[in-house]
Amino acid sequence: MPETIETMDTTDGQTVTIYTDGACSGNPGPGGWAAVLQFGEHVKEVSGGEPHTTNQRMEIRAVTEALRCLKRPCKVVVYSDSAYVINCFRQRWYEGWRRNGWKNSKGDPVQNRDLWEELLAEVAKHQVQFEKVKGHAGVAWNERCDELARQAVPQ
Repeated sequence: MPETIETMDTTDGQTVTIYTDGACSGNPGPGGWAAVLQFGEHVKEVSGGEPHTTNQRMEIRAVTEALRCLKRPCKVVVYSDSAYVINCFRQRWYEGWRRNGWKNSKGDPVQNRDLWEELLAEVAKHQVQFEKVKGHAGVAWNERCDELARQAVPQ
């Protein structure tokens, strides 16, 4: 379980900024996830890995575990290079999935439902805004998450 980051009452407009990334050696294969949380002057890095997974699962896990580090409801901006994660929230895919009994637009079961349900439960605790960041484009915190996620891949 990741350590927690203390947060202040966010009614004053302060926001927790989170960068996340996932990595996989083979897809599927061993994978890692990572997040960097920033609040004021505080920075916390968390990461982990799984022996058999996919890149998409690691992208979802990174956001979930980052949000689990927050002890109380917060305003949060999540930056991810995963179109899968960003589009789910920006285009509200999860609403259709829930309405359709966790079936996608083709009528097939939603992949990674277990992780999506965990993530949705964490998102519901906070005010979360999702922002897309271009991967491997020199964005410092995104690059740091990539490094941490790759290091977390089990050997």
